[in-house]
Amino acid sequence: METAEIKRRWLEYFGKRDHAVVPSASLLLDDPNLLFVNAGMVPFKPYFLGQETPPWKRATSVQKCVRTLDIEEVGRTTRHGTFFQMNGNFSFGDYFKEGAIELAWELVTRPQNQGGFGFPESKLLASVYEEDDEAFRLWRKISGLPEDRIVRLGKKENFWSMGVPGPCGPCSEILIDRGPEYGPEGDIEGAGDRYLEFWNLVFMQYERGEGTGKADFPILGELPNKSIDTGMGLERVAFLLQGVDNLYEIDEVFPVLDRAADLAGKRYGAGDSRNAVDDIRLRVVADHVRSALMLINDGVTPSNEARGYVLRRLLRRTVRSMRLLGVDEPVLPELLPVSRDAMAPSYPEVATGFERIAAVAYAEEEAFRQTLRSGTTILDTAVRDTKAQGGTSLSGERAFQLHDTYGFPIDLTLEMAAEQGLSVDEAGFRSLMSEQRERAQADARTRKTGHADLSAYRDMLGGGSTTFTGYDEVVTEARVLGLLVDGVAAPAARQGDEVELVLDRTPFYAEGGGQLADQGRIRLGNGAEVQVRDVQSPLTGVIVHRGRVVSGEVARGDTAVGEVDVARRRAISRAHTATHLVHKAFRQTLGETATQAGSENAPGRFRFDFASPTAVPASVLTDVEQEVNEVLAADLAVQAEVMTQEQARAAGAMALFGEKYGDQVRVVSVGDWARELCGGTHAQRSGQLGLVKILGEASIGAGVRRVEALVGTDAYQFLAREHALVSQLSDMLKVTRSDELPDRVAALTTRLRDVEKDLERVRSAQVLQAAGDLAANPTDVFGVGVVTHRLPDGTGADDLRRLVLDVRGRIPADRPAVVAAVAVSGDRPAIVVAVNDKGREWGVKAGELVRAAAQVLGGGGGGKDDVAQGGGSDRTRIDEALRQVEHVVGQRVTGSV
Repeated sequence: METAEIKRRWLEYFGKRDHAVVPSASLLLDDPNLLFVNAGMVPFKPYFLGQETPPWKRATSVQKCVRTLDIEEVGRTTRHGTFFQMNGNFSFGDYFKEGAIELAWELVTRPQNQGGFGFPESKLLASVYEEDDEAFRLWRKISGLPEDRIVRLGKKENFWSMGVPGPCGPCSEILIDRGPEYGPEGDIEGAGDRYLEFWNLVFMQYERGEGTGKADFPILGELPNKSIDTGMGLERVAFLLQGVDNLYEIDEVFPVLDRAADLAGKRYGAGDSRNAVDDIRLRVVADHVRSALMLINDGVTPSNEARGYVLRRLLRRTVRSMRLLGVDEPVLPELLPVSRDAMAPSYPEVATGFERIAAVAYAEEEAFRQTLRSGTTILDTAVRDTKAQGGTSLSGERAFQLHDTYGFPIDLTLEMAAEQGLSVDEAGFRSLMSEQRERAQADARTRKTGHADLSAYRDMLGGGSTTFTGYDEVVTEARVLGLLVDGVAAPAARQGDEVELVLDRTPFYAEGGGQLADQGRIRLGNGAEVQVRDVQSPLTGVIVHRGRVVSGEVARGDTAVGEVDVARRRAISRAHTATHLVHKAFRQTLGETATQAGSENAPGRFRFDFASPTAVPASVLTDVEQEVNEVLAADLAVQAEVMTQEQARAAGAMALFGEKYGDQVRVVSVGDWARELCGGTHAQRSGQLGLVKILGEASIGAGVRRVEALVGTDAYQFLAREHALVSQLSDMLKVTRSDELPDRVAALTTRLRDVEKDLERVRSAQVLQAAGDLAANPTDVFGVGVVTHRLPDGTGADDLRRLVLDVRGRIPADRPAVVAAVAVSGDRPAIVVAVNDKGREWGVKAGELVRAAAQVLGGGGGGKDDVAQGGGSDRTRIDEALRQVEHVVGQRVTGSV
């Protein structure tokens, strides 16, 4: 049975049993604690935690997931995969243990010709929590399994919690006995693969307290509303129903593995130890290509931090694995289309968006291939420095620098360092990586939630939510539901206190969807005032106003009036509408692959990130700008409507990667020209934007470009300044029309270049005039003719090198000679040393002399035996550095004699 068919049957089965069929959420939910959705229940977490009221009693989904902790284990075992899919059915205070077991057992055992999965009952087992007698009795009653095939397991294996105080409960698993070829009979908790769990039923019935680990926490009592969260691993069921051994051999993964093996001339599963290593690499490739496909599809682009780093690592591990398999040519153009074809039956969007996905992936492969080409030089320098200091281990800091700055993977650093006889401080590297991740996560948490515990916000609302009125008004009467001072709940706050306020109603827009937060003030009924400088929504339905009490005292329960800074709001709204228009124009000009990858809408200006494999020509920017301003001149109405996702898609509305949308979505339309899902605020008509001026575009990562632009009066002021500048230049250059400026500037530039060339010829001639005298009067150092010279300050590096080589060439070839010269440019001394053939025969090396002299100057250098160069920062020690050259020459010659 194909994987897509398993998914279809699951959703159809539960949909017919009154479950809301919920589409998979993006892998990129806005959760500061998670890089990616890593479990099927994550999108439903706010409902299980009581933060939000679920819109349905029953739901089902097949959720895309990514787990990154196991990347190193991918391929080494057949259980670990980076991207996977989790089938789930959920009950929010509706059915409980009996209903969950009945639904699961029916679907698992129903014959395939009747829409089920058709697992033979004789091979199935169930496990329950050791103290859950109720679940044990229900399994006996519903399934008819004998008692010896219902196994009791301990708290570590069969009791679930989120790892923090909150809902928890016993688990029950459905397992299959795969037969004696996979392990001994009865060893259910062993490491073998004979008894494979493929469906986990979680019975959320208790509340847990503080504790550590999977088992060390107290149970505080029963929950008032019991819930169900189940998860069936789609890939596990697929390999069981497809009659293969593991997830790497199912229909969505194996085609990539097979193509990789073909490219490398390998045979997967040949059995000997050499092929076992190759098999691991092939499994890594198969997993990582599919995972990268799905991550890019959901809007991730390669970078050196957070989600982008995970994607970069997956792509680079793929390329590295293929190189170790003997394939040096680009591999992603061969492998990614195979993965697309395998995943498209379940996710058609990977086919429709493949041009964009491929552009990102192929650009990253090419960048990494360049890194690998230059990487040997980078690592060789680090190895040489380590050995020069007498070390035997490359520091963790150096390995981290190679990784963080140059994108050099740690496994490659380990391998290449070992080839040169060095170990690597891997523990130090991991520690620095961990610190980097913790900083990034802390920054994300602080930005969204300040320094408060999320529970503090929940407690203030008391199960309710803040009503946002800002679409219709900028002044709203409200009541203070709660306040925090320094992140801690407080009954009141006085003048000067930094506070976080939650109101029952607010006109303030909380930062989100690329739009900056509103600012303004909250006036209290008692005359007090709070200056609002930031607004965030750390939880759905919670709007937190951050600011300072500028007068009076604020207390919980006070009446208040929220007043938005109207000028700022309007400027931001105009920028947000302009972003929609520019997005539409780029898609029309560059194609549907030019999808938005991020934005920031600020007062009077915006930045817009979009997918593009190459730089955007200036002519395209001009066309986009003109088209957008024509829409402004048309003065189209801007309208917002709430509709279902299906209606929005039918209307042609664009959705953005990484955004979380509910069943009901808000669609913002600019006439019939642009239509997009959006929760932000906007101008009322396109004409209110006045003017949009695109400042330029640049790359911010592989396959992603950024445009920055001005809107309204900011755009007008920019053009006014530009016009004034053009007028000044026209006056200075004596042109009557501004369109003559380019020709006049080009002519001046040509004349300037010609003059610079003349000056360069004069300078070179002056420098070389001294060559004859210098070559005729070398200092004799134990038989070696040594010439040292300081050139005038400002002499360039090219002239310095030219003089040294010219002097060396004038000294008779049969006399060993060394020429060293120093010049100061930009307040930093530079030195060049040249040694002739005879001098090298005497054992004198230019690189050694440069390093000795540059060390005196407070710097470093190197090069070949005949010519080397270096520099430093201490211009006061130039004479000493030149004497050091003579000293080292003497040491080298006398040592050789």
